[in-house]
Amino acid sequence: MGKHFNKKITWVIKNFSSLQSKEIYSDHFVVNGCKWCLSAYPKGNKVDTHLSLFLEVANHGSLPSGWRRHARYLLTILNQCSEKNFQMKEAQQWFDEKCSNWGRRSMFPLDKIHAKDSGFLINGELKIVVEIEVLEVIGKVDVTEETSIIMETIDINGFQLLPSQAKYVSRMFERHSEIASGFRPNNPSLRTGYMSLLLCLIESVCQSPQELSKDDLYDAHAALESMTSAGFKLDWLEKKLYEVSKNKENKEASEIQLQEMEKKLEDMKQKCSAMEALVEKKKAKVSAENAPLSFDDVV
Repeated sequence: MGKHFNKKITWVIKNFSSLQSKEIYSDHFVVNGCKWCLSAYPKGNKVDTHLSLFLEVANHGSLPSGWRRHARYLLTILNQCSEKNFQMKEAQQWFDEKCSNWGRRSMFPLDKIHAKDSGFLINGELKIVVEIEVLEVIGKVDVTEETSIIMETIDINGFQLLPSQAKYVSRMFERHSEIASGFRPNNPSLRTGYMSLLLCLIESVCQSPQELSKDDLYDAHAALESMTSAGFKLDWLEKKLYEVSKNKENKEASEIQLQEMEKKLEDMKQKCSAMEALVEKKKAKVSAENAPLSFDDVV
């Protein structure tokens, strides 16, 4: 125990709070020729107060009789805003036909995951990490490694990121090379959490003023202040956030003005309509007064 694992996988569960499924599965990933997956119970498995989480042999029902796999693993729920990750104790188990998955039925309290500002849910996403090493395999290994959206993290300037994040972070460092020069934390999970928060903040800034609420902008300013306090140099982002906030204010002011103008226009249309009716009535009267008398009228 205590040695490095030979595989580290991050599972991002989106919209965790609104999931209705009793049990959900990650995509398959391959370690030493063996397919695995993670399974989770968002509302608990026989313990409805806790998240249930397991490491499982993928497609175990189709494996030849007598298969066994010995693996060492560690399951972690990432706190994306602090170092307060939750890890189960490192375990070492045999996976076989009788027991194809191992983990914890009471992995972590759900109320702590859903708690406001807990750091476990950012933009509705819960991140789970499994570190695994296959020690022994009895029976044939699975075929080749398959493509999966669950991938190992990539190091970008000291930040462990998902491949989908790496491109944007690399571009950001190209344009703002000093962005993290004063960033102090060394904990990998904490660094990753801050960078994920920064990417979410940039995503918010890129939204249209109509999509952003005042609460969104308040949270964005608070997040920016937190990241600046941690040592990030974000003058360029602060300027953009100010512009977005100003555009939001201008948009709301313009909408109020537009509503007032439309109301005045409607009132004017009604007055014009009433005036047109009076004009037509007056025209009819004038026309009648100008009509010449007939012989019958005189006689």
